[in-house]
Amino acid sequence: MSLDLTSFASALKQHYTDDRVVNMVYKDNPLLAMVKKYEQFGGKNLPIPIIYGNPQGRSADFATAQANKGSSKLKDFVLTRDHDYSLASIDNETLEASKGNANAFMEAATVEIDGAIQSATRSLAVALYRSGSGSIGQIDASTNLATAIIQLKNPEDVTNFEVGMVLEASTSDGGGVVKATERTIIGIDRDLGTVTVDSVLNTGTAWASQDFLFVEGDYDSKIKGLQAWIPNSAPSNTPFFSVDRTSDVTRLGGVRFDGSNMPIEEALISAANRVGREGGRPDVCFMSFSKYAELEKALGSKVQYIDVKVNAEVGFPGMLVHGPRGPIKVIPDQNCPSDRAFMLQMNTWKLYSLGKAPKILDTDGLKMLRESSADAVEVRVGYYAQLGCNSPGFNCNIKLS
Repeated sequence: MSLDLTSFASALKQHYTDDRVVNMVYKDNPLLAMVKKYEQFGGKNLPIPIIYGNPQGRSADFATAQANKGSSKLKDFVLTRDHDYSLASIDNETLEASKGNANAFMEAATVEIDGAIQSATRSLAVALYRSGSGSIGQIDASTNLATAIIQLKNPEDVTNFEVGMVLEASTSDGGGVVKATERTIIGIDRDLGTVTVDSVLNTGTAWASQDFLFVEGDYDSKIKGLQAWIPNSAPSNTPFFSVDRTSDVTRLGGVRFDGSNMPIEEALISAANRVGREGGRPDVCFMSFSKYAELEKALGSKVQYIDVKVNAEVGFPGMLVHGPRGPIKVIPDQNCPSDRAFMLQMNTWKLYSLGKAPKILDTDGLKMLRESSADAVEVRVGYYAQLGCNSPGFNCNIKLS
């Protein structure tokens, strides 16, 4: 039987089972793999109630206690979904050349489809750590703006960039506007942490040192990750999912700990004690590979290695450190900013999504669509999701050197 869109859609359905997509998604993304999932986030929004203060009608004097009686302090984080898409095209010549040989076409198609899934996955995995602004890096002050080579301020951010990405720049990390000129990545030096684009930086609408970089279309449009729920500095009165967090910036906006002037193992222990004081029981700490290596060297013969299993096929190596409320698994994640570690009580977090995140978008039953403007067919991957936390104050954003 010849291969057509109908028969190939059936083959795709059998090939891209939920288990296979899940394993592709989770393989190298520890936070994404380990955070709990709620995949029925329907409706317009989803409230997460949080009690941040107990009734204060208490005193050694009864009349005073009665006079000061008040109710619990309660707020609702009203979550809304953000969207993200990754598309793959397969030209019809390949389709025609594979008629009668479904295996040949599957081999060609999976390269593009797997790539689209991986692209959406990395986008989600990076966003889980960030503020929702969409930034994936920043231009360093040492960059020669008369060239097309960007030196990243944080060279480890180079893992967020891919050849072919279309980038935008802005002077502000969200809350502002993007500059009119876009540029496409044509080269990356992953050793030096440099990105080469297709035009000189100071031409057109000039890009400048300290500008933040975004994939085109992402500005202020990504999910609100850890740096939104536990921001680097105390939250302002700007509503966050309808909540003014200034009434208790720790219980509503998490713990911040500056360990940049401490040895890394001391920073983690001190942060764990700070969270413990707030009643938190952190059990996992995520950090970049470079900081993980620094911690491993610092612990020396005292290091305790562990394997953290997510399921039968997905797991991650790590180390143990001991906090005041129990052991904490330290796990490296390429998506974590290198100047931060996030010490989390994992049962307070959940990724809320409309179906799986990410997934092949096939609500009409078709995994492939004919393109209207090209001799090709298209596969769409994406997700509709938001990260949520029911106890921000039990979690810590740690600044590292």
